[in-house]
Amino acid sequence: MASRARWAVKKLTSPLLRSKMFSPASDVAALNQSRSVTYMPRPGDGTPRAVTLIPGEGIGPLVTGAVVDVMEAMHAPVYFETYEMKSTMEKVPAEVIESIKRNKVCLKGGLPTPVGGGVSSLNVQLRKELDLYASLVHCSNLPGLPTRHDNVNIVVIRENTEGEYAGLEHEVVPGVVESLKVITKFCSERIAKYAFEYAYLNNRKTVTAVHKANIMKLADGLFLESCREVAKKYKGIKYNEIIVDNCCMQLVSKPEQFDVMVTPNLYGNLVANTAAGIAGGTGVMPGGNVGAEYAIFEQGASAGNVGNVRLVEQKKANPVAVLLSSAMMLRHLQFPAFADRLEQAVISVIREGKYRTKDLGGSSTTQEIVDAVIANLG
Repeated sequence: MASRARWAVKKLTSPLLRSKMFSPASDVAALNQSRSVTYMPRPGDGTPRAVTLIPGEGIGPLVTGAVVDVMEAMHAPVYFETYEMKSTMEKVPAEVIESIKRNKVCLKGGLPTPVGGGVSSLNVQLRKELDLYASLVHCSNLPGLPTRHDNVNIVVIRENTEGEYAGLEHEVVPGVVESLKVITKFCSERIAKYAFEYAYLNNRKTVTAVHKANIMKLADGLFLESCREVAKKYKGIKYNEIIVDNCCMQLVSKPEQFDVMVTPNLYGNLVANTAAGIAGGTGVMPGGNVGAEYAIFEQGASAGNVGNVRLVEQKKANPVAVLLSSAMMLRHLQFPAFADRLEQAVISVIREGKYRTKDLGGSSTTQEIVDAVIANLG
């Protein structure tokens, strides 16, 4: 038992797990009720940290601007280095990569990827260049926000660097295109380890692997084999497996049965967006992409509203998801008190219901949400 405790303490000091990437209302409430000892910082912990900021396109500058305003209002110990990126760029500018590598942390607005054509996704380029192999999206009910299902508290952990997103496509002959799905034991094992370590350190009880090994017997079979091997090392965590099509059906009928879900790349994108829609919508779901050295925080589920011209013109984009993602970022940077204050302020605004954007049934502007959050910072 003692060796297990020492292991946990050691793991918490690693760059990968320092983030403790979670931001649910229930966890914050429980933390406040049970906390009896104040956070004891090390000398120098309050030194302001540089964060790379990529506003993105469409509503991106609006919602990331909201984060900057709130950070300034709460005097958070961070400052931003801003770099412009456009989805039409062929590759991520070298200065952006250099900034993220220097600062270790980035906050990013949405960057849509053109459909078809020869332009590759800048989002995928960033994940590969920085080896951000774990995508985490936390889909949970927020107090005061009515949804079809209650007691939803799902964490989707998705392998971020291979699978169908490997980008290995070519035309064999005219009219015939071959697209390769790449699954490796190395990447499958490390995403499984991350999922189980996350579950262990956040007191989660179950990890469910999502797959299609009944059809893709070698590729998804290797993913499952890796998950099973890792699961054997975590006796206190229940391990389940579910086929991806059944998973989608179960999500929309009984989402409360799921806890932590670990998936290959494409399935994770579909599962996370489905879970987000069930728990309140993509506008309120935080997320991030993390690797051994670097992390990028952004709206957790699909940024399909990034290019919504009307939202941009009316300045009514929902900043909640990115605000909650920035709270995850503050926790990753080891500023837990600031993360708690920000989360509680956002949750208070949602619970009161006076200020909500159109996607949540209201008509508030982005700035009205920001002003309400600042007023609730305390």
